Amino acid sequence: MNFETDVTESIQRTGDIISIRFARPAEFDYSPGQFIFVTVGSGDGEVTKHLSISSSPTEGFLEVTKRLTGHPFANALAALKEGDKVRLRGPFGKFTLAGDAGEHKKIGMLSGGIGISPLRSMIKYACDKMLDTDIVLFYSNRHEESIAFKKEFEDLTRKFPKFNVANTVTMPAPSWKGITGRISADMIQKYMPDYLDRVFYISGPTRMVDSLLSLLKEMRIPEEQIKKEFFPGYD
Repeated sequence: MNFETDVTESIQRTGDIISIRFARPAEFDYSPGQFIFVTVGSGDGEVTKHLSISSSPTEGFLEVTKRLTGHPFANALAALKEGDKVRLRGPFGKFTLAGDAGEHKKIGMLSGGIGISPLRSMIKYACDKMLDTDIVLFYSNRHEESIAFKKEFEDLTRKFPKFNVANTVTMPAPSWKGITGRISADMIQKYMPDYLDRVFYISGPTRMVDSLLSLLKEMRIPEEQIKKEFFPGYD
């Protein structure tokens, strides 16, 4: 379906990641994890791109989150201000949280960079609905300052004991006291010892997703227990 709506807020998540919030049209229904096509501008200046929805259906707004790459669409998105009009088409996609009642009782999420967008939607939905679903998120970034939604996820872990997050940094500053390095088998086994019982959601740059798929295969995770979403262009 096609919709026209207004920008309500722009949020700087990290130095190069922003979230744009829109008024949610009354007829717009979606599942956590889906994506939409966003059109900004008009005429010769019109640009369109598909973006994962980072908000949850439980929230009263629509939100997309984007890394600022310097490309025309990213620049147009960053320039949006409250009250600006945009056009939306969707929702689309099958990379979604299964079952209102928590069809999967144990979930492992592996993500990097901007790939966190659809997972944030799922996590917020599961917490707001108080689903009987145990979720462990591994989120990899280069620097601590690159971790999007860091405080929000930390707050959620205190409110909802079934959600846990493990942030890992590949280029840590001396002050970083957390996990370091890329997501690995040792890391998963240490912080998620029941990994064989979990359904995995992988979301991130193409090469990262391919690498994590190979890793899970080596760890003997059945293919039917793996769901994936690629974010091309961010490798």
